[in-house]
Amino acid sequence: MRLLIGSLLLASITLYAADTNGYIKARGKPGNAGVFVDGKYLGPASRFTVPEKYPVEPGERTVIFRDPRYEEFTTKVTVTAGKTTKIKYSMKAVEPAKGPFGRLRFGGGEPESFISVTAGDTSAVYINDAFWGHIDEFNNLGSGMLLPAGQYTVKVSSPIFGEINQQVTIEPNKLTIIPLHKK
Repeated sequence: MRLLIGSLLLASITLYAADTNGYIKARGKPGNAGVFVDGKYLGPASRFTVPEKYPVEPGERTVIFRDPRYEEFTTKVTVTAGKTTKIKYSMKAVEPAKGPFGRLRFGGGEPESFISVTAGDTSAVYINDAFWGHIDEFNNLGSGMLLPAGQYTVKVSSPIFGEINQQVTIEPNKLTIIPLHKK
C-alpha cells in the first residue's frame, strides 16, 4: 500500500512539475531559423519540417528568429504554464553574399545515417559573432555553410562537443572541416 501511495504521489509531483513551464512552438519561413527566447538560443524552429516545441518559463517573453540569409524577426509573447504558445513568422531575405565561396562544415556524422549524430544538441553556431545555425545542420557529408572566401571566427558551446573557438580561413572552391570530438 505504501508503495502504491508513494507512486501516486511521485506521479502527481511529476505532473505538477511538468506544468510549471509553458511551451513555444513556431512555424514560418525559413523553417530552420534559430529560436532565441530572452536572448537564449533554444534551437531551430523546425527540424525536417516538423516544428519543435521548447519549454519556457511562463511570463512575457521576447522571441527572436535568426537566420543569416534573412532579417531578424522579433515578437513578444505571453507564455502560460502548461500551455503551448504558437508563433507564426515570416522573415525578409537579405541580399545574397558575393562569391567566390568555400564550404565550412564540422567533422562528425559521416558514418551515421542522415539523422545527425548530435540529435538533441541545440548548440548555436556563430561566425564572426553572428548566428549561422545549429551544429547538427553542418556535420555530415552533404552539409556545410557556403561562405565567401576569407578569415572567420567560429564559436560553438556544445554540451556534447565542448567549446569551439577557432579561426578558420575559407578558400574558394575548397572544403574546410572543423573536427568534432565528444567530451
